[in-house]
Amino acid sequence: MKKVLIINGGQNFGHSGGKYNQTIADNTVETLKKFQNIEARITNVGEGYDKNEEVEKFVWADYIIYHTPIWWFQLPNGLKKYIDEVFTAGHAKGIYMNDGRTSENPEINYGTGGMLGGRKYMVTTSWNAPETAFTLPGEFFSETSVDDGPLFGFHRMNAFVSLEKLESFHFHDVEKNADIDRDMKLYREHIAKVFKKELKPNLVS
Repeated sequence: MKKVLIINGGQNFGHSGGKYNQTIADNTVETLKKFQNIEARITNVGEGYDKNEEVEKFVWADYIIYHTPIWWFQLPNGLKKYIDEVFTAGHAKGIYMNDGRTSENPEINYGTGGMLGGRKYMVTTSWNAPETAFTLPGEFFSETSVDDGPLFGFHRMNAFVSLEKLESFHFHDVEKNADIDRDMKLYREHIAKVFKKELKPNLVS
């Protein structure tokens, strides 16, 4: 039995009601139900959480799936606070032991003190920005991808605690050009493909 922790980072703030990321999380749960050997738990950050219980969930999980909107090119404040609190509470309790260096040779091995080795993570993000803002010459992100640009620090954070990256999925243009049926179909296909590869044959009903 493989265990999946889904972290829904959507929240109600300003003009955002968190509904889009709730829809993504719901589609994740429904897609994973098609696999016989998966147990999933979900944390809706906006509904509150106990940081020590969340540490236990990270240690429990084989896979972590983050769902987050992007606000001002960063994680929203609620998800950032969740990570700060939970990862700090996980020091020497299963998330990370130290930064990996030794006092004898402090210049090397930074970022190798994580305790979540053998586990993997995936992230979805939702953007007002169209995909072309990341791909076309002269457009806003200078042909830098979401993962290599705005999410660079997020991916290094997960590497710091020894999580291995799975292929991301990014929803674009969700304010001016959203097509929920189209976008969720593509996403369900993505997550099914990822987990079929991870779980090998004969595990899909």
